[in-house]
Amino acid sequence: MADATLTWLGHGSFRLDTPGGKRVYLDPWLSNPKCPESEREPERIDVIALTHGHNDHVGETVELTKQFSPQAVIAIVELKDWLERKGAKLDALPGSNKGGTVDVDGIRFTLTHAFHSSSSSDGEYLGEPTGIVITLEDGRPIYFAGDTNVFGDMQLIRRLYAPELAVLPIGGHFTMDPREAAVAIELLGVTRVVPCHYGTFPLLAGTPAELAQEAPHVQVHALEPGESLTL
Repeated sequence: MADATLTWLGHGSFRLDTPGGKRVYLDPWLSNPKCPESEREPERIDVIALTHGHNDHVGETVELTKQFSPQAVIAIVELKDWLERKGAKLDALPGSNKGGTVDVDGIRFTLTHAFHSSSSSDGEYLGEPTGIVITLEDGRPIYFAGDTNVFGDMQLIRRLYAPELAVLPIGGHFTMDPREAAVAIELLGVTRVVPCHYGTFPLLAGTPAELAQEAPHVQVHALEPGESLTL
């Protein structure tokens, strides 16, 4: 199998190219101010995975499903139902829920707990926020926390899934800041971290340098928007 690569698209958006050749977009807000122009028009999309319903995470999902007809859209059941009502072109599988796993050709997407909120821009309830553990075709698990603060049950994510790499928000205000993220790293037991959800706006003031100072024994991969990390 080929190497997997993770590309930061700015804010909380990522492209994951899996060892089996699948292209997964996570929280594809591709019009965010930090997304490079070269990444705003995808070549293909096999899977879209969403952590919650805020518009800075759902982004262009409806339009992208119409353009690319992805094999699967992974989202909590209320959010997936809402996407259907908005005209998204979806697969036939109902949305899942926390603890549930969806298998897409050997890639497993498991929804986990997260502490945040989730609604549309007009206030419609879109289910609870989630994190996502993505287990690649070669068995390696990656934890995407989504928007959350630190919470004690991250120890259960460690126990159940043992991710070696976590993607954590660090900006503060809407999510945890570097100090809380350092505690999350301790609870998760990960050795590698990709920070996100910072720097998009001045309000999201946490930085990777602060995270590295708070968690000196962990490898912090401070990607630039558009930069890829080999997993």
